[in-house]
Amino acid sequence: MYKYAIEIFYSKEDGGYIAIVPELQSCSAFGETEEKALKEIKIAMELWLETAEREGREIPQPKGKELLLAVVNPN
Repeated sequence: MYKYAIEIFYSKEDGGYIAIVPELQSCSAFGETEEKALKEIKIAMELWLETAEREGREIPQPKGKELLLAVVNPN
């Protein structure tokens, strides 16, 4: 399984937690708790990658620390 950064944040509007994978376009999930959002995003990520592979789309390589550093030090 690829190792991508996952971002989880609370959405007052949705009344729960939203999880996204910034490197995988439109890959997101919802959960009533952070734990549920994490569980759901792992499923969504797996399905995203399977679909991309089946359709012959390019699968981005995880950026890991590069992505984290860009967020922490946006210079």
